[in-house]
Amino acid sequence: MEELDIKRKKLDEILKDLGSVAVAFSSGVDSTFLLKAAHDVLGDNAVALTLNTVSFPEREMKESEDFCKKEGIKQIMIEADAFSIPGFADNPPDRCYICKRALFSKMKETAAAMGITCVAEGSNLDDMGDYRPGMKAIAELGILSPLREAGMTKADIRALSKELELPTWDKPSFACLATRFVYGEKITEEKLNMVEKAEQLLMNLGFGQFRVRIHGMIARIEIRPSEFEKLLSPDAASSINAEFRKLGFEYVTLDLGGYVMGSMNRPLDLK
Repeated sequence: MEELDIKRKKLDEILKDLGSVAVAFSSGVDSTFLLKAAHDVLGDNAVALTLNTVSFPEREMKESEDFCKKEGIKQIMIEADAFSIPGFADNPPDRCYICKRALFSKMKETAAAMGITCVAEGSNLDDMGDYRPGMKAIAELGILSPLREAGMTKADIRALSKELELPTWDKPSFACLATRFVYGEKITEEKLNMVEKAEQLLMNLGFGQFRVRIHGMIARIEIRPSEFEKLLSPDAASSINAEFRKLGFEYVTLDLGGYVMGSMNRPLDLK
């Protein structure tokens, strides 16, 4: 715990030195902790910027609003049409760079208009091990990453979130819905909605960490191996298959490798 306390103190010092900050807030584990920490240190000089875009699940939007209201944090909703970003719908391997470059530029403009010069996001040290072209856009735009700067890992953030009694301390990791598409497959609003509703169904059934990856009209479900038996029970399998088919999927499959963060990057690794 001593090491954790040192990291928390370092984070507080980093935030205090900023004077004011706009936090890119998605209601995920990392951004929730960062926003709470920033608000504890800076008070009303810390605000939340939340993107209202088609690739952001409605459930997460509602959670972000509820958290800010509960904590008394000013939240600015930024309307963003992802499909207006050149290249987004084509879904190339650097889609995340293209998207984040456009969206974080919009956040910087919004913050500047409020007289806030610093925009921060919630990546941590664990985010450095996967293919993340979006991190390049963050660096180019001068977006701050205080959690990484303080040397925090995902486990650190969860532990500190639990201490603070944040509702996200044990929340499963989620990501932009566009990450569910195999690179090169056209992203459409219809398919984004299919994925969002399919994942909401799995959540409602009590599954923990999961993804519904989309390959054409095939749904590839990733869950923890410990939950395979639950999903493959006759009643659950039949119900999930039927509901996914209603959403528009032609075939519904289970990935025997289980949930893997960034599994859509495997073809890139092979190349």
